[in-house]
Amino acid sequence: MSTHFMGEGNIGSDPEVKMFSPNGNQPPRGVMRLNVRFDNPVPTDTGNVDKGGFWANVEIWHRDVEQWAQLYQKGMRVMVSGRMVLDEWQDNEGNSRSQFKVQAVRIGILPFRIAQVVLEPAQGQQTPRQPPSQQGAYSKSAGPDGEWDNPVSTGSDGLG
Repeated sequence: MSTHFMGEGNIGSDPEVKMFSPNGNQPPRGVMRLNVRFDNPVPTDTGNVDKGGFWANVEIWHRDVEQWAQLYQKGMRVMVSGRMVLDEWQDNEGNSRSQFKVQAVRIGILPFRIAQVVLEPAQGQQTPRQPPSQQGAYSKSAGPDGEWDNPVSTGSDGLG
């Protein structure tokens, strides 16, 4: 039993990684597991209020999970896309157990509380690419009330 899942939440524990040896012609691959609290923000007159989120184990299988695990940290905000599946097993006493988990296809890092992003050089490049200059149509940051200045705008309607 599975169903498509997409949710936004906070990582509750540091990633766990387990690598598996190659099987035949297959390259080695591994699994990264995270515990994520998915919230349920409901808009109110005074802002959003969390109305009953839930914790779920999230796992993603890939050959690069060892490197990916270095990027994810407890407290980080992520967007998870994948399938919700029922995991069933027997405990040490022989009792049947079950729990829902998310088999992720993607775990995107959301830019909340991120101070800096540094990219490694692409294959064949000597040095990392420099971040784009802060010149252009959107070179100004948001104002104190969250509004954005767009110096390219020419009309009085604010649509450019």
